[in-house]
Amino acid sequence: MTMKIEHIALWVKNLELMKEFYCTYFGFEAGDKYQNQAKGFTSYFLRKPDGPRLELMHRNDIPVYFGERGEKMGLAHFAISLGSTQEVDHITANFEQNGIAVLGQPRWTGDGYYESVIEDPEGNWIELTV
Repeated sequence: MTMKIEHIALWVKNLELMKEFYCTYFGFEAGDKYQNQAKGFTSYFLRKPDGPRLELMHRNDIPVYFGERGEKMGLAHFAISLGSTQEVDHITANFEQNGIAVLGQPRWTGDGYYESVIEDPEGNWIELTV
């Protein structure tokens, strides 16, 4: 049996802002906006040809979590592979120049990853790695 992650889903407060962030900075393509009027639910699937999709979902009754996103039970972060240490450095610097929160500068970790950590506009932690 072959298994792979098909998609990761995030509840978001501002669906359009988050779609623009991931499409602009990571080159995702957004599918059509899905709306379920009865449930007050809207979503976008974002895709790249070579990896899992990202589903951004919104519903007004989902509670907002306050506090450090990466340090609570549940999803701590997700990682996006950029292909080289140079790309990690370049993209991290680009985020910093654009006022996006960089939580961890590029570095080699004890377990052999080269990574930086950024925060999306709603506080989700994203590892940028080789």
